[in-house]
Amino acid sequence: MKQYRFFDLIMAVFVTVLVVSNIASSAKIVDWGFSIFHVRMAFDAGTILFPISYIFGDILTEVYGYKNSRRVIWTGFACLILSAFVFWIVRLMPGEATWQGYAGDAAYNAILGGMSTGGIVLASLAGYWTGEFTNSFTLSKLKILTNGRWLWSRTIGSTIVGELVDTVIFVVVASLFGVFPWSLFLTLTVTNYLFKCGVEALMTPITYVVINALKRVEDEDYFDRGTNFNPFVV
Repeated sequence: MKQYRFFDLIMAVFVTVLVVSNIASSAKIVDWGFSIFHVRMAFDAGTILFPISYIFGDILTEVYGYKNSRRVIWTGFACLILSAFVFWIVRLMPGEATWQGYAGDAAYNAILGGMSTGGIVLASLAGYWTGEFTNSFTLSKLKILTNGRWLWSRTIGSTIVGELVDTVIFVVVASLFGVFPWSLFLTLTVTNYLFKCGVEALMTPITYVVINALKRVEDEDYFDRGTNFNPFVV
């Protein structure tokens, strides 16, 4: 396997962004303070950071190819499971008396306890897994279709598809398990999706710079011709 200078660094940042955004999603819902077509603009706090993971996903697939991106997606998946397990262990441990006085188990369970319960964990894993693989697959196919031209069409196009899958599945599963009330379903779905796609579009110039720089430094511009796109081939 070809050795790359920055692949491991990009993977580390990608996984960090993923785990932090997942924690923030459980911790707070942010209200923008206005509505569009009577739909209140509010989103879980993880949405602020999560779109960056898709930008890194685009960078990984565009430069290093779907196979390497697949390894990173599975690494992120494993780290999400590990973080959920740690929060579950902490939830079971007895709280110290002084801490119980100013915070307590109720506060922990209300904010971080959700990271150890089935609903948010399943929603996060299902949304992340389906969305990231959809994003990577779409970008790879578009790169072949455009013969490597029009990078913006691949980064934005794959995000439009991947984020739609991710957002809908995440909110549906989370609502089914009572993490979010169904009354917020439309608001969370629309606002999350628009915000994520908007961030991707605004970050396109930076994405261009990073991708072109990595292609030069790594001497790599991978095309997934003949690639096995089965997500379970690790």
